[in-house]
Amino acid sequence: MLTAALVTQAVAGDVPDFGPHVHILDPAAPGLQQRIDDIYAAQQPNHFGPRRDAILLKPGTYENLRIPVGFYTQVLGLGAHPDDVHVIGDLRSTAFLDNDNATQNFWRGAENFSVTPTLGIGDNTMQWAVSQAIPFRRMHVRGNIRLNQRNGWASGGWFSDVLVDGRVDSATQQQWISRNSRWGSWTGSNWNMVFVGVQGAPEGEFPTPGMRYTRVEKTPLVREKPYLFIGANGRYAVRVPALRRDSAGISWAKGAMAPGRTLPIGQFHIARPGDTAAALNAQLAAGRHLLFTPGEYLLTETLEVNRAGTVVLGIGFPTLRSDNGQPLLRTADVSGLTISGLFLDAGQADSGVLMEVAPQGAKQRHRADPIVLHDLFFRVGGAATGQVTTALRINAHDTLVDHTWIWRADHGAGVGWTSNPAAHGLWVNGEDVTIYGLFVEHFQKAQVVWQGNGGRVYFYQSELPYDPPTQSAWRSATGRGHVAYQVADSVTRHEAWGLGVYSVFLKPDVVLDRAIEAPPRPGVRFHHMITVCLVDKGGIERIVNDAGEPARCKGGSNTATLKAYP
Repeated sequence: MLTAALVTQAVAGDVPDFGPHVHILDPAAPGLQQRIDDIYAAQQPNHFGPRRDAILLKPGTYENLRIPVGFYTQVLGLGAHPDDVHVIGDLRSTAFLDNDNATQNFWRGAENFSVTPTLGIGDNTMQWAVSQAIPFRRMHVRGNIRLNQRNGWASGGWFSDVLVDGRVDSATQQQWISRNSRWGSWTGSNWNMVFVGVQGAPEGEFPTPGMRYTRVEKTPLVREKPYLFIGANGRYAVRVPALRRDSAGISWAKGAMAPGRTLPIGQFHIARPGDTAAALNAQLAAGRHLLFTPGEYLLTETLEVNRAGTVVLGIGFPTLRSDNGQPLLRTADVSGLTISGLFLDAGQADSGVLMEVAPQGAKQRHRADPIVLHDLFFRVGGAATGQVTTALRINAHDTLVDHTWIWRADHGAGVGWTSNPAAHGLWVNGEDVTIYGLFVEHFQKAQVVWQGNGGRVYFYQSELPYDPPTQSAWRSATGRGHVAYQVADSVTRHEAWGLGVYSVFLKPDVVLDRAIEAPPRPGVRFHHMITVCLVDKGGIERIVNDAGEPARCKGGSNTATLKAYP
């Protein structure tokens, strides 16, 4: 933890030019509340707009400060330890839709600071009413936290490396994943709650109503997300944590800085909107890391990340887009890459894939130093017309994915069965790929296709496409509809924990025969699965292959569960 003397030195250091939408705040600066309120006024209604913002909090204590967080806004502490930045007041996500409905509260986050919610919703409680693409990392809540607003719905979220001194109330949250966290108590369960390496996970066992909990005692392998901070020398740097094996609880307990490496900001090219792909690739080729600042980046060439150990870090949801049919980002088959905090938007022309991790046919093993992806969010349609065949393809062996939402838009601009066509969200060819927090929704064919051996998934959430116009327009080789999760017949080892698949068909007489398809062999195993039919049309007939009961909105239960397969 920084001492008072070091904090004084840190806040006096040189400040890189992060551009106009990185807002660096100091506890002693006048007008802090107004600056934050102005950002929120612009961003809370900005569902599909172009603005992006990062609020950076210098070390110190912020008294009576309220931080509401809207769309495309990320609040980041600049301490070496979360308790170096202390907000006494409130941090809040407010439901975007009427009736306290937070099911469209996307694309916002908070990382690396502590909050005492004296100005929260009462009982020393902060409200974090959120759904998909909401990174909440390296946070210390010195009180309680509630994950919805009043009695309104919320639709899923993410904790990692989080300490809550008091109670977590998940309330109406439909699903949630928590990794490597700790709290006093947890209350609430709906469909699919997953706890991996969590201290204080609730008692109870899936599929008991009110106790639909999936607990995995230890996280087998993970590297926490890099973070920007001000070092003891007063200069900005990026900390890249080391791999953790068989871990539980937070990485920063007892005031320690977790093992890892520190990269001075001078080793980074600070990317700003208007930078061309050619210029960014030249920086990468010269051995620089990349730090993307908030904004939209229209790329006419593919970003090529080829040097082992390269860090690509985005703050404030920087958004990459290509309209000329070029993939947005590709990596070489090299070890130690870290790609974090990027938003990848499909363009008007199909690029085949938005992001590809190593070329197809990749052979190298990366067990000792894997490629790690954190908080990568993909969108097809919604802000504008877009299309792609596959959003994310992973060819590299041993890759780790730590939170991703891959979304074919179901609302917004350019949305329709033929307007934003997209076949697959995720395609995995690499062996021993591990994913924590996999959200994939609305793709028109198999949402996830897994062809590599040894895959592990901890938490899966998938809504099927809302918009198949007819059953005949939505059929696969194995029956009615396309599955949400497909493991290839050639796979002999695969395991997944906590899977939820939901149907919201808008046309009558559309059903899915099975949510998951996988070869029936002992090495391919699933734990704790749920299917739910959410509107009065159609449903899901089986959970895995021919196992599990139907989830029908008419003529039976709208919810079905299966504890294990096989």
